[in-house]
Amino acid sequence: MSWPELERLVADAEADPALRRALRQCRTRGELILTARRLGYRISRLDLQRAQAEDLLEERAMASAG
Repeated sequence: MSWPELERLVADAEADPALRRALRQCRTRGELILTARRLGYRISRLDLQRAQAEDLLEERAMASAG
């Protein structure tokens, strides 16, 4: 599974402004995946969908708690 790769990509992007800039230039999920793969991260469309779903659940939980 490539979920750890997505976590690594996020951690690296938080620490590296050049990587962050490269990822911000991506306009679609497909572009993001291709860019990440070119940079050596093995992420998939399903990883991004899972991350988005988890983020949405977290936002909803915070909204209902606050």
